[in-house]
Amino acid sequence: MSIRLHSEGGAGEVTGSRHVLTVDGARCLIDCGAFQGKREVAEAKNRALVPDPESLASVILTHAHFDHCGMLPLLSKRGYRGNYYATPATRDLAGVVMMDSAAIQARDAEYLGKQAARKGERFDWKPLYAEEDVVKAMGQFVTVSYNRPLPIGDGMRMEFFDAGHILGSAICRMSARDRSGREVTIGFTGDLGRKGKPIIRDPDHIPPVDYLVLEATYGDRLHESSVDALERLATVVRETAARGGKIIIPAFAIERTQELVYYLHTLLDEGRIPDLPIYVDSPMAINATSIFQIHPECYDEETHAAFIRHHQNPFGFNALHFSSSVAESKRINDIQGPAVIISADGMCEAGRIQHHLMHNIQDARNTILIVGYMAANTLGRRLRDREPEVRIHGDFFKVRARIEEINAFSAHADYGETWDWVSHLDLSRLKKAFLVHGEPEGLRHLESHLLSKGVAAVQVVKYGEVYEL
Repeated sequence: MSIRLHSEGGAGEVTGSRHVLTVDGARCLIDCGAFQGKREVAEAKNRALVPDPESLASVILTHAHFDHCGMLPLLSKRGYRGNYYATPATRDLAGVVMMDSAAIQARDAEYLGKQAARKGERFDWKPLYAEEDVVKAMGQFVTVSYNRPLPIGDGMRMEFFDAGHILGSAICRMSARDRSGREVTIGFTGDLGRKGKPIIRDPDHIPPVDYLVLEATYGDRLHESSVDALERLATVVRETAARGGKIIIPAFAIERTQELVYYLHTLLDEGRIPDLPIYVDSPMAINATSIFQIHPECYDEETHAAFIRHHQNPFGFNALHFSSSVAESKRINDIQGPAVIISADGMCEAGRIQHHLMHNIQDARNTILIVGYMAANTLGRRLRDREPEVRIHGDFFKVRARIEEINAFSAHADYGETWDWVSHLDLSRLKKAFLVHGEPEGLRHLESHLLSKGVAAVQVVKYGEVYEL
């Protein structure tokens, strides 16, 4: 008779979230994300997916970012036949993310195969999963709205609360009862969002829990104010345009792209930036934007009013151009004069952003604007760290474009915002907080910060260690 917790990904590192709650031998997996980082390391970690599909009673998905949902098709491919529980918006967005990943893997296999053939080398790399595996996984989703408690197996009950991170993101509150009748409650934040972000609602406060599994992406950082960030965005656009350059923005296709479009629309309307073309070059972002339009249940009051009451569409103003085809994407690089180009992948590890960087990174008139978290060993982190030369698609490029960073656009709470959210819990009942999804410095800082604020016990989760609850 036992209730246990352990992590098989996302412990001591950002990305690859996979946490397991075990009640008397029945295992529930919370998130099944892809590891992102140096290609060889990411490949090895993702292929070595640890959760045994046949031992899992259920799987819960907190939100649709790739590092939380990206390995669900591999889980289905390897034999998992149970349910994937998620909010309706998460289910729709996850389908876009996973299908995009399957397409990228297929293209990579074709490209690398041709490269190897030209060099007379052997090539036997296979994608982790294909589109048919995504279709199989999508058939296993069971959607659950916020604030609807649901039994999901012997001794387990779950309820979703809005995490305020991306559209459909959820904090999952689990109740677990073992055969002796002992019951504990555990909160899994997934990725915790922030107050005052556009489009989506603020994070919900949840009922009391005995244990909390808490992300620590920005465990040692404080974000600048959104007001200051908006003016900095306007300044970057104005100054780059005055030089005749382009603003290249690597952005996650879900939430960050839509948020940037919303802010740029605002700045144009207020006359704070010149009327220059804005390109969203990401098929996944285009598909995700259409999903945003069919899930008004996730909007905050301001966006709800704009869409529903006044019939305004912040994703469809005149300066905005969506590029869906490869041909349209290539034509963007032929454009002369200032422009804003928003493209995925957000960490610059794959996708069309790499081609835009190749064409623009060596021109000092241009700006590469970093607006989100860049994991260690990614191209995005090397750009953020201002390395003088980077490698893209096997070739080296001098970094002559300006590198700017605005961290206030992050969808993750910083350590001050995290504590503000934790402080609304019943701390007299909270026995321990388990910290995941963070780099070592952030984890250590958030641990000491929470302890100094009165949290009874804090545990930095280590990969593979089992914790009795």
